[in-house]
Amino acid sequence: MSDVAFDQFFKLLTGHPSPRDWQQALAAETTCRNKIVRVPTGLGKTEGVLASWIYHRLHRSDDGWPRRLVWCLPMRTLVEQTEQVARELAERLPAPHCLTVHIAMGGEDAGEWFLCPERPAIIVGTQDMLLSRAINRGYASARARWPMEFGLLNHDALWVMDEVQLMDVGLATSAQLQAFREEDRKKGLRPCYTWWMSATLQPGWLKSVDTAQYQGDWIANPCQVVSTQRHGGLWDISKALATDTINADRHEDFAKRILQEHCSLPEGDFGRITLVVCNTVERACKTFDSLQSAGRKEGIELVHSRFRPAERETWRERFLSKSACEKGVDRIIVATQVIEAGVDISAGCLITELAPWSSLVQRFGRCARYAGSGKVLVVDRGRDSSSTPPYQPEELDSTWEALQQLAKEGVGVAALEAFEESLDEEARARLYPYDPAHLLMRREFDELFDTTPDLTGADLDISRFIRSGEERDLQVFWIDIEKDKKGEKSKKPPENYRPHRRDLCAVPFLRARAWLCGEGTKTNRKPRLRSGIRAWIWDWIDGEWKIATREGLVPGRVVCVAADTGGYRIGRGFDADCKETVPCVSSQEGDGLEDASNQQDAEIPAGCWKTLACHANEVANEAKNIAGELGLPQDIQDILELAGLWHDWGKSHPAFQGCMRGPNRPDRNDLAKAPNDCWPREHRYKYLDGTETRPAFRHELASALALFALLENHAPKHPALLGPWLEVLSKLGRTPTCHEPLPVPMPLVQRVVDCSSETFNLLVYLVASHHGKVRVALHAAPADQDYHDQDGRGLPIRGIREGDQLPPIVLAPNQPLVPGIALTLSPAAIGLSEKTGISWRERSLEVIDRYGPGALALLESILRAADVRASRLLTNDPLLASEDQP
Repeated sequence: MSDVAFDQFFKLLTGHPSPRDWQQALAAETTCRNKIVRVPTGLGKTEGVLASWIYHRLHRSDDGWPRRLVWCLPMRTLVEQTEQVARELAERLPAPHCLTVHIAMGGEDAGEWFLCPERPAIIVGTQDMLLSRAINRGYASARARWPMEFGLLNHDALWVMDEVQLMDVGLATSAQLQAFREEDRKKGLRPCYTWWMSATLQPGWLKSVDTAQYQGDWIANPCQVVSTQRHGGLWDISKALATDTINADRHEDFAKRILQEHCSLPEGDFGRITLVVCNTVERACKTFDSLQSAGRKEGIELVHSRFRPAERETWRERFLSKSACEKGVDRIIVATQVIEAGVDISAGCLITELAPWSSLVQRFGRCARYAGSGKVLVVDRGRDSSSTPPYQPEELDSTWEALQQLAKEGVGVAALEAFEESLDEEARARLYPYDPAHLLMRREFDELFDTTPDLTGADLDISRFIRSGEERDLQVFWIDIEKDKKGEKSKKPPENYRPHRRDLCAVPFLRARAWLCGEGTKTNRKPRLRSGIRAWIWDWIDGEWKIATREGLVPGRVVCVAADTGGYRIGRGFDADCKETVPCVSSQEGDGLEDASNQQDAEIPAGCWKTLACHANEVANEAKNIAGELGLPQDIQDILELAGLWHDWGKSHPAFQGCMRGPNRPDRNDLAKAPNDCWPREHRYKYLDGTETRPAFRHELASALALFALLENHAPKHPALLGPWLEVLSKLGRTPTCHEPLPVPMPLVQRVVDCSSETFNLLVYLVASHHGKVRVALHAAPADQDYHDQDGRGLPIRGIREGDQLPPIVLAPNQPLVPGIALTLSPAAIGLSEKTGISWRERSLEVIDRYGPGALALLESILRAADVRASRLLTNDPLLASEDQP
């Protein structure tokens, strides 16, 4: 297959006789780069782009093309359709190619794509789910997973920003992110590119102060249909245009006009289908109601974004696909903007409310999509500020003017392209305005690398970089929860309940606040839930469901609502006025919304006992193999291997050893893994002798601090410690704690001593961050504050106290014991330490600056993936096997 040309490969992959000219031209460019794809709707953008990437990355094995194709869409309905096309193509791939397809959406485990950084994958998701992850604040994702997803989405990824005309401020954010990647390209380890796609894409949309120096290259040689190729098929279909004016509150009149147009529509080969597109969910629902009141009870469907996937699943088969457009069908579909893209239907009649030009062009594409001719009616529902939301009056004014110029030619694809080319610069600017309300700045992007929450669990609000206005959503799911009984503890969702994406309904966060807490005022914000309302949000700090508050109802949050609270109807979607009990979708209980800072290694379960030496060796091998597959420099491969060997040293701490209990527990202090039933909750981080409990303990921090102590013992004047600062400390009148270095006892320790200052800082950072919970800052956890200091050593930081001891243990096969060591919290201090030199934060910032946020997070991802994969190995531990010998 290696010599198969693209046209043959495309036929094999898609089943089409041959690629279109623009698809062939797209694949002909063998060097991957940032670009724009401006192709009219209905001409196969999804298959063309998928096939091009698959051809170069898998068939040609071109390492210059990123391993991950990240397909970003503005709406959930588009995600499900794109994922299906991608999966169909992936299944047709000939051996030995292997390609996985994943969905990144709230409530859905996306197939653990982040555990295989070296393997090709397609990740499909909404701009909410993907852009939030690309700026390290993943919606509906565990906090500890943010850095992993951040690293893999900003490195070795080709982003496809599809239907950008619907993305609002998300488009600007995607351009800013690509500019930041370009700035860091020389520091980076793998390439990352972006393709922006839309039938109405304007090059100026990608320009800002930060992108200006790159934008010229991005828009050069765009992928588009040239004039000589505009014939046959869609180019020959005519679409007559008419306009009308009906006030926004005259729902009955609007319904009457819809029925008139539908009744006059002749039945064709693809049925009698009228598509009605409203600009708001509220108007779509009222139009639907008015049509039913006017007698249209059958053959009518309602489509908008406030339905659960469980209800949307049937749409494609029933009425939103080409196969559903067949002779004999008599149907009216009332929809919102969700119909503008990615929906393969052909309506003989399109009736749409007046909208911005880019949106109307997309809506026109749903009319007469397959053959013949169609008719389009654009209705002005009012252009005052109270009628135009979510759009601006001036946008609709310019669109209305353009429509008058097309009254004779109509709005077929050929007519629209000719009109577009006739526009002068001023007219084009009026028709395609783009002025994003917020711009992600480099300083903000860099600050978002630090995922440390404050003591309340609060974070920087990134929703303004994803969407603007009221379209910023949170996710709601409903489950049956018993009502509270007098004298009993209040009921709440099961701790390990994990909603499936089929359960989740997107609701604008401001509407959710009004529904659950009531309409707030300046004098009464109504901070708590209304009487009779029961709702909860997941607390990432304490790892439990807590009663929802107005302040906690923010974009991206997952909210559990008691089914008897109401708020949803099967045929209507989200409905704040509905008081009836909501039918639940599923009762799946799984891994839960893990990630409380005190949680055990729940994300990497093990099925057997293993020692630190065995597990560390397996992790080191996995990490080096992944890095080798990625083609990373040898020095990076070596440091990842070394980090793997030391990453769990802190598990020898008595707080961690005490977590593992059971009658078959080996009698030793170097255990790393235990069967799943040997982690009793009541003994979490409790010493085996019962003398102490450290509820906030993090073993990975203990590992990192132990490396400082190790270097202090064997090379106190090392450049990574006091070497550069001895004179400074002396001039400050401070006495460094130097001593004669101890002999290096083994090769594993020698590798640490041989590290440069920069390499050591990377080593300790990777060791500390391998669970995503200890990264840029070292702060005490809330549970640390409750510790009673009885010996004067001070409060712990993440469960570790000054002077805590790690025992002598074996950390590497066939090497001597690593000596016992006393931990120091000196790196957590501000400023210079007499023991360890510069602070942890300074070291972290130095590493970030050296590698860039994306590359550093990629290295975190590799070590974490290696840890999880090694933890799932059921290999025999030779150290334990030798104990079993008679």
